[in-house]
This record gives sequence, C-alpha cells and structure tokens, in this order.
Amino acid sequence: MRVYESLSILRPMQAETENEQVVQKMKDLLTQSGATILKLDNSGKKKLAYDIQHERKGTFITIQFEGPPTVVKELERFQRMEDQVMKFMTVKLDPKDLAAVNEAGEGEPEDGGVQ
Repeated sequence: MRVYESLSILRPMQAETENEQVVQKMKDLLTQSGATILKLDNSGKKKLAYDIQHERKGTFITIQFEGPPTVVKELERFQRMEDQVMKFMTVKLDPKDLAAVNEAGEGEPEDGGVQ
C-alpha cells in the first residue's frame, strides 16, 4: 500500500453543506475503493493567487490516504466530473517523510515561533 496526498480546491459556496457533501463523496469513494483515510484537513476559504474559472477564492481540502494506485485513478476521475472541484492534485508521499513530520509535531517550530 502506498501513501498519497490529494489537494482539492472547491468552489466557495454560500452553504458549507454543498462542500461537505463533496468531501463526504470523496471519503466514501476512497473507502469503497480499498483505501484508508489517514488525515482530512479542511483549510477553509482562501484567496487564490490567480482566478480559476472566474473565482477569486476557493475552499482547500487536503486528504492523506493509503491505498493501491488504482484508488488515485478513481479519485481523480470523480474530481474531474464533479462541478464543485475547480482544481486538484494528488501526489505520492514517502512514508519516511510522513513519519518525520508526525514526529516533529505536524511541522510546528519547537521554539514557539520566529524570533
């Protein structure tokens, strides 16, 4: 099993329930395809560096999961067909790097901040 991370930028909707439904569909697709979800992060609405499909903001969703390579094809196929998804990218993570991030406390500085 390989570890992947998928970043999706969803359209900023007035009702959060529409984005929650898309995230739930992605979670269901992953679990039905034999993947296990390690981490799900909804970063909320953020300003985009450039307009995507005439939108200036987007809702950022990051999902880390473990599964076979066929799961990535199914997830990306769903993301292409879903109207709420503006952009997406899935990358394979190195398990050594993932373990190092978890040991370091999710990448937070140990000194409490920048001096």
